[in-house]
Amino acid sequence: MGEALPVATRERQRAVAQALRAFLPERSVLWQEEDTRPYECDGLTAYRQVPMVVALPETEAQVQQILRACHALGVPVVPRGAGTGLSGGALPPGDGVLLSLAKFMRIVRVDPVARIAVVQPGVRNLAISDAAAPFGLYYAPDPSSQIACTIGGNVAENSGGVHCLKYGLTVHNVLRVRGYTMDGEPLDLGSEALDAPGLDLLALIVGSEGMLAVTTEITVKLLPKPPAARVIMASFDDVQKAGDAVAAVIAAGIIPAGLEMMDRPATRAVEEFVGAGYDLEATAILLCESDGLPEEVEAEIAKVKEVFERAGATRLTASRDEAERLRFWSGRKAAFPAVGRISPDYYCMDSTVPRARIGEVLRFIGELEKKYGLRCPNVFHAGDGNLHPLILFDANDADELRRTEEFAGEVMEKCVTVGGTITGEHGVGVEKIDQMCVQFSDAELAQFHAVKRAFDPAGLLNPGKAVPTLARCAEFGHRHVHAAAAPAHPGLPRF
Repeated sequence: MGEALPVATRERQRAVAQALRAFLPERSVLWQEEDTRPYECDGLTAYRQVPMVVALPETEAQVQQILRACHALGVPVVPRGAGTGLSGGALPPGDGVLLSLAKFMRIVRVDPVARIAVVQPGVRNLAISDAAAPFGLYYAPDPSSQIACTIGGNVAENSGGVHCLKYGLTVHNVLRVRGYTMDGEPLDLGSEALDAPGLDLLALIVGSEGMLAVTTEITVKLLPKPPAARVIMASFDDVQKAGDAVAAVIAAGIIPAGLEMMDRPATRAVEEFVGAGYDLEATAILLCESDGLPEEVEAEIAKVKEVFERAGATRLTASRDEAERLRFWSGRKAAFPAVGRISPDYYCMDSTVPRARIGEVLRFIGELEKKYGLRCPNVFHAGDGNLHPLILFDANDADELRRTEEFAGEVMEKCVTVGGTITGEHGVGVEKIDQMCVQFSDAELAQFHAVKRAFDPAGLLNPGKAVPTLARCAEFGHRHVHAAAAPAHPGLPRF
């Protein structure tokens, strides 16, 4: 058990629990520490806070009542899905309510004619494709954690995945969202049709990290499963060459279904874990997938091979059948747990850079490994420049945690300097809140706060996340960085 709560907090806890139990069954209101501690963090385990109360509603009406009660009491609320997030977006308030949507697991309907699925936020990402499979359809965004992460969390963070280059992020695949604001006002944004009247508030909600509303129902777009797909594994003896090859593929007018990159430390960790058949001699490998009609796939695979050969690939291996294609992807999907086997802890970063600057940023990360004395395998969505450096450390060593945070901060600021952003799909949460001061000016941050106030004037929904106060930026040492106008490689576009 942890330290005893102060008397004032215990009284507050008792009052909040009593208010919620007025309309929730006893099993749906947790307040004893042995029951609330499992909710103390999300996938970013370096930051922990035991929630004062955990609410587990089972109906939309209960969600609305929880929000109204907490709003009336002035109690902060943090929504939570499966807890697989990696930026601390679901870090609970020590003086508030953690609102778990884990019981919202129903697939309301699958409409194969309209090619949509209507689901509750607690439905797992992969479960949507499983439900759509009998109709030859699937849900395209596929985060590495898709077997566990929920669609509600995907909406909150605007998650991507290995196939987001061709098929888009969550925001491109969600048609409608229903939910409630902090004061219990119902929201119904978007439409099952191709467009909806009025302002596009749906795009504002997707990626808002649970700061604007609590989602209770989501309508997603389904796509026909491609009749054919193949993957090329390309080996390179230099990360710069591999990075240049990524930009060259896009410059050639090819938009692969997936284009992923892993460096040697990452591929070695993965190969020991799942035996994906990776080239362990390569300094870096690229996985490039083509899908569509068989004739289209063969033509695109041939074109990609030519691009990789010109870019200096030392070895090219194309999947011969569906089993081998899935085996190649199994390694990339298992990269995070594979790295978890070789280190007590790892810090999975998420930032995005122009494709033509990938090699430069990877070299910079290599220099930081030496500077901070920490290992950092790299796996990422190379096609859209979304980096996922994995800094290996021991959370029980306070100095290693400090060095890890400084390492991550330097990487994020470097990404901004070269024209990128501090996040791509994991969100800001508490992890990157200081670096928001680097990427955005005071005026821009003020606009973010204005949007927040329009939805949540009292500032009670997921407070202290994503958007820093100007006072915090002043304490951090506000140093807004303007992206460097460094020239890209000749013939390779920046995005």
